Amino acid sequence: MLAVMELRINSHSWRAAAVVAAACAAWGVAGPASSASAATPPTPKPAKGHEADLAVKWGDDTSGESTKAAAGTGKWDPNKDNGALPLLKKQASITDFLATKDLLGRPLTGTGVTVALIDTGITPVLGLDAPGKVVNGPDLSFDSQLDSTRYTDGFGHGTHMAGIIAGSDTTAAAVKTGAKFAGVAPGASLLNMKVAAADGGADVTQVIAAIDWVVQHRNDNGMNVRVINLSYGVHSTQPAAVDPLAKAVESAWKNGIVVVASTGNDGIANPVLMPAADPYVISVGAVDHEGTADEKDDQVASFSNGGDATRRPDLLAPGKSVVSLRDPGSYVDLAHPEGLVPGDTTGRFFRGSGTSQATAVVSGAVALMLQARPWLTPDQVKGVLKATADPLHTYPQPAMGAGVIDMKDMQKQLALFVPSQDWTRSTGTGSLAATRGGESVADPASGATLAGETDAMGQPWNAANWAAASDAGKAWSGGTWNGRTWTGTSWTPQGYGSVAWTGASWTGTDWQARSWRADSWDARSWRADSWDARSWRGLY
Repeated sequence: MLAVMELRINSHSWRAAAVVAAACAAWGVAGPASSASAATPPTPKPAKGHEADLAVKWGDDTSGESTKAAAGTGKWDPNKDNGALPLLKKQASITDFLATKDLLGRPLTGTGVTVALIDTGITPVLGLDAPGKVVNGPDLSFDSQLDSTRYTDGFGHGTHMAGIIAGSDTTAAAVKTGAKFAGVAPGASLLNMKVAAADGGADVTQVIAAIDWVVQHRNDNGMNVRVINLSYGVHSTQPAAVDPLAKAVESAWKNGIVVVASTGNDGIANPVLMPAADPYVISVGAVDHEGTADEKDDQVASFSNGGDATRRPDLLAPGKSVVSLRDPGSYVDLAHPEGLVPGDTTGRFFRGSGTSQATAVVSGAVALMLQARPWLTPDQVKGVLKATADPLHTYPQPAMGAGVIDMKDMQKQLALFVPSQDWTRSTGTGSLAATRGGESVADPASGATLAGETDAMGQPWNAANWAAASDAGKAWSGGTWNGRTWTGTSWTPQGYGSVAWTGASWTGTDWQARSWRADSWDARSWRADSWDARSWRGLY
């Protein structure tokens, strides 16, 4: 997310680096070089004027999980850490569900299901490096114009989400570390839809374009995209009934793709962010384990947006101090060494809190459900998850929604009759300015912000025309979206093809006249001073 509008990274663990007034933080931690060093982007420097966000912690390990998990030996044991995936999956009964089989007798791992991750990119670190694990879709971010930064995650948020959803130590190099890392759905594949740059900057139109692309290409290249993970949110000032981002996610939902979105990390008293505010999608808040495995003391995490009478979280999932894959050299990694896991001798892991992480947990769980019952509709998936969630009994409150995700006996529950949702459909004819909520990306050369009814390429926006094209599944024509060419038109060995951007940007400057030097990160912050970093932001 560049100097663009706040991709409200709803992972208290991944706030954009360099967010001005809000002192947002990204994840940062120094450590051993990644095994995929050839794909690691140049080290980004904090954008000038944004140093305050470095004070925010990424680790958020207030219950001392790392200390407890390394007690006695000095070596971190994930089986003793409430934020690590082995215990996290047990607490949500995901481990019980993994022990069952699909109708073909295969173990449930998410096999055959592709999860589209619309985020800051994915770096192929160990656990995400197996052939076919990650498919690179078109890079729609401002990083797409350089070979060295295309597809990869210079920020560190997307890689963390990818690990939670479907990370798996299957390659020889990963197995050699002895970590045995496995995400919620280790057999699922990931479609990498990068929309945010190394400083987190991204405009909402880049997200909308990514959703449209996924809908039209969901079965390309051997994929079976059934889930979209949006650990992202914006403070839209218009109702979902007209919001363009709401329209985009509803289009995906209508086409059989389950959309899982984070509520936000502003606190329980705050409204649910868009697109989680749309009534059709699965809106996910975070639960705090309070440092124990006993669910009786669990509470809605203090950072989790609780919503109001118009829209609450649908359910909660673990989102406190979650341990996932580290992205060495990323902004978060360099700026937030407190996210490192003490006692982790492999140097592979990083800790973060937020509704982003909770959303990733649910996306992985949905992949498991869809392997078990491929014919389930998005409405049925949402209905079953809500029907089987466990309400908080000791500390109940409206912000918990239906309760905490619980996959115990899920196989039996998949036969439940779930009525279709009949909410008012979004027209998508509202304004982009209202969707952005006052937070915009900015041109790093001139400082001019992207505002009004203009997309990230500088093209005028006609909401009615876009909505009609999106409804018809024709928003993209080859590599063109909203009248401008963003991408190539075919797959390459590296991923979906790229093109050099041409024409005038929103400032009037021709895209081809820009310097895209890889060593000029400090001169390329795409975030305006209004950037609140709520988009991809986290507690860290």
